[in-house]
Amino acid sequence: MITQCLHTAILVSDLKAAEEFYSKVLGLEKIDRQLKYPGIWYQIGSYQLHLILHQNLHTELQNKEKWGRNYHIAFAVSSLEEAKKSLEKYGYGLQMSASGRAALFTKDPDGNIIEISQIN
Repeated sequence: MITQCLHTAILVSDLKAAEEFYSKVLGLEKIDRQLKYPGIWYQIGSYQLHLILHQNLHTELQNKEKWGRNYHIAFAVSSLEEAKKSLEKYGYGLQMSASGRAALFTKDPDGNIIEISQIN
């Protein structure tokens, strides 16, 4: 049986733009990787996020009105307001969760949906 989630891999078309978003805007901790293909790895507690370069990537939202109803990855923060300010500072659009909970959705530079939820 499964005991833990180890990592999620998502495709990106521009490693420099992706690194700025995930490192600078979201503040994730980049880790060394010893693989022969282009990518960036991040450590988040005991979990990892793997960004893998795919130069011909085309991301299409299935539900353009409600970003949270598309494929997405969710991160927890202690302050949703701080996360919101960082996204706005760097010009990233966002949608607040329609459920009324303390959560928002944004898109990385390739259009991958990122959920950010405040967990107290």
